[in-house]
This record gives sequence, structure tokens and C-alpha cells, in this order.
Amino acid sequence: MSFFYPLNITTSLAATFLRAGAGVSAQPASKQPAQLLKLYEFEGCPHCRLVREVLTELDLDALILPCPKGGHRYRDEVIEQGGKAQFPYFVDPNTDVSMYESADIIDYLFATYAGRPKPWHWRAIELQRFSSVLASVPRIGQGTMVKKSKVPQHPLELYSFESSPFARPVRDLMCEMELPYILRSVGRTSFADWVPPAMRQMQAEQNEPATRNRQALHARTGVISIPYLVDPNTGVELAESSDILDYLQKNYAL
Repeated sequence: MSFFYPLNITTSLAATFLRAGAGVSAQPASKQPAQLLKLYEFEGCPHCRLVREVLTELDLDALILPCPKGGHRYRDEVIEQGGKAQFPYFVDPNTDVSMYESADIIDYLFATYAGRPKPWHWRAIELQRFSSVLASVPRIGQGTMVKKSKVPQHPLELYSFESSPFARPVRDLMCEMELPYILRSVGRTSFADWVPPAMRQMQAEQNEPATRNRQALHARTGVISIPYLVDPNTGVELAESSDILDYLQKNYAL
């Protein structure tokens, strides 16, 4: 475990607090896309955060293509496809729609997949942007600048919800290393989802997870612990964020 890991978690908790719980709970969309949505973004971008929060809220998965500053692995794709290096950049292969601007992406996700009107808190988009900028302050630029890394043959897979203070440092590092990954959204939907894994294991009866990714993770591991990393390139699967960070450094850093 890195000497700085406790500080990393502390500042991540502060970011979660400043977003007042956004990106924690899920009310699944009525429609799931057949093909994975694509999101070009970088973790330290406050505008990208808003889109990731909506992915959690709607229980939508996406292929995350990290575009940290100084990186070229996916930033060049954005310039080629959209004409400028602006983030987030969203692509829906199911409808051949692509767009910039977090507010437009959020409107699109609710209109196309939610099956319900956009809630009031997403109508106050300027307030959300301001709050997201504040939430970036404690992280001191993490998830922003590129680090040299090996290119994985296949995207990694990460079970996460946006405001998990333990998943955020993992996403920060994956962004900095330009490691593509499939984001499996596991937002909380019931009181049982807030109970720590160790306490859930002590219960005589397990509550069946309500959402598809939580069900899949529970079937896979017997417990729901976030974050959870699956690396199809090595066959490795890990739960604890500190272990995941060490693994990524050892296997992909240059």
C-alpha cells in the first residue's frame, strides 16, 4: 500500500461530500443499450463527472476511453471524430449519435434510455457544474495528467459507482495511465446496499441485489465490494482499492 493511500481516500471522501451524495444511488433506466455506450473523458474533469454520475443514476454501463492531458491514446480519436479536444465526448453506437457538452449528453441519456422525465436536480445544470468544480478541489489534479503505461490488449472491467470514495482513486489512476475499461455501474438502490460487506455476510439471510450488475457481482464473488476490477488480459480479479492500485502500477506502469 502506498504511503499516500490514506490521504488519497481522505480527499476522495471530501469530493464525495462536496457532491452531496450525487452518483451514489441508482434508479435504473427502462431501456438498456444493446451496444456499449462510449465516453471519452478524464477523471479530473468536473464536466465529465456529471455524465458519470448520470451513468450511475441510470444504471448504464459504458466503455470509458480516458483522455488525460498530455495523452494521445484516445485524445487523438476525439479530435479526428469531433474536430476538437473537448471533454466529455460521447458516442452512442446504437443510434450513431455523438456529441460534446455534458448538459446535452445528460439530456440525451434521459430522453433515450431513462423512460422518465429528467429530475429537477439535473435541470439546475449550472448549479451542478459549480458543485462539481468544487468537488475537484480536494483531489489536487488527480485523474488529470497522463502517465506512461503499457497498452492492454483488451479493456479492463471495473464495477464502480461514481461517488464511491474507494473507487475514485482507482479510476484516477486508470485515467492517468490511459487504460480503457468497461464501467459496470453498481449504484445503490436499497437500504441493504448501504450495509458494509462484512456486516452483510454476518446476516442470516442475504438480500438479493436489485440491479443486474450487483446481481452479477454477487454471483461472481459471493459479496458486493466496490471497487471490483476484472482484467481479462491476465485473468486477475481484485476487490480492495489499495490492492487494485498496486496491481495497476506493477502490471501497466512504465
